[in-house]
Amino acid sequence: MTDLAATTPTPAKPAPRPRPQVMRLTDAAAQRVRELTQRADSEIIGLRVGIKNGGCAGQSYTVEYAHDVRPSDEVVEDKGVKILVEPKAVLFLLGTEMDYKVDKMSATFVFNNPNQISACGCGESVQLSPAKIDG
Repeated sequence: MTDLAATTPTPAKPAPRPRPQVMRLTDAAAQRVRELTQRADSEIIGLRVGIKNGGCAGQSYTVEYAHDVRPSDEVVEDKGVKILVEPKAVLFLLGTEMDYKVDKMSATFVFNNPNQISACGCGESVQLSPAKIDG
């Protein structure tokens, strides 16, 4: 009598699904990040992007200098620059394009976010919903 377990091949596990890149940058945003990192007073490795509660629509984007990579950061490398996404913001930013716009009155990073439900009239805050992940 033979041992079937020894002769039956084990089915191969499917390869893990690749993680989607949380954000992507336009050429203008990447160029502005490059400029900011090169002219900063202290050494920075990129920008840290997050979401905070507040404003008339409920949430707003945060952008600050990143001096180091935290263990919980989601690291996005795009067009030669580094964006670090705070862990609590990942689901709200999934699929977002970060752009940089200059007009007569302002120059700012703009987030083209598919998870945005609404924005306030002044443009300072947004309402976001977590991204739906296919299972």
